Amino acid sequence: MKLPGHGRYAHSAIPQRPTYEWPNGTRLAVVVCNNIEAFAYRAGLGSDSTGAAAPQGQRNYAWRDYGNRVGLWNMLEMLDELDIPCAHNVNGAVLDACPEIAPALKARGDEFIGHGRTNAERQDGMWEEDERRLIAESRDAIIRHAGAAPQGWLGPYIAQSAVTLDLLKEEGFSYVMDWPADDQPFWMTTRAGPMLSVPYSIELNDSPALVFRQHSGREFAQMIIDQFDEMLEQSRRRPLVCSVVLHPFIVGQPFRLRPLRDALRHILSHRDRLWLARPGEVAHYVASLPRGIVPGSEALP
Repeated sequence: MKLPGHGRYAHSAIPQRPTYEWPNGTRLAVVVCNNIEAFAYRAGLGSDSTGAAAPQGQRNYAWRDYGNRVGLWNMLEMLDELDIPCAHNVNGAVLDACPEIAPALKARGDEFIGHGRTNAERQDGMWEEDERRLIAESRDAIIRHAGAAPQGWLGPYIAQSAVTLDLLKEEGFSYVMDWPADDQPFWMTTRAGPMLSVPYSIELNDSPALVFRQHSGREFAQMIIDQFDEMLEQSRRRPLVCSVVLHPFIVGQPFRLRPLRDALRHILSHRDRLWLARPGEVAHYVASLPRGIVPGSEALP
């Protein structure tokens, strides 16, 4: 029996790989990723605070819009207080609609990552020409507002078509976070050359945890602590990436922000053993490693 396959990477068991270290001799990279999104009103796709696939209306639209009006600013104040670098997966439309956002992210030195035009749509059901247009428009919006092209991509709803990786490489992207297959970066193949996969958690992610599984803010904070503590112990044996994934309309709510701050303070109590990094910094470092260290690097030019 032969199952359909993707052909993008070969199998690799983590204990069998060469080991390496992150900068400053550390073994655990901690990456905080925030999603800043725009939605259509009473149309398209969108999360709902109840967790169910509710019809799009003013209630769930306004709940999500809270993130751009209030929640994001709560989060940025907390990140400044704790001195934590961050990366932001940004819809192109949100930068146009909310002019205060890009300057605030630039002032922090944070990374802009392509995240589609809007989370009211998905790219995995599009014709190839339409998907290429979506990717290019998302990239160009970030160039307009951030002054530089993004190197990383996360699709809305972490969705890809069969040709997304090819299109992203052809449009100038160098890494993706849509393939949650590993706790280490690995190289993938595209028709235009290699593309790096950087770990991005769909488990330690406030959207599936708090919206769909209806965990509390305290439960989510404990998940962060448990994940971090276990990965810090595992990192004695191998380098790992611990990603924490957030959305301003979810954890930007004050009652969820407080336990999140506690969890991040716990992480920072081990700061001397960590590399607090943005995904682009992880990607750049991995690209500098010798061939044969990172899975898939044997095929690099």
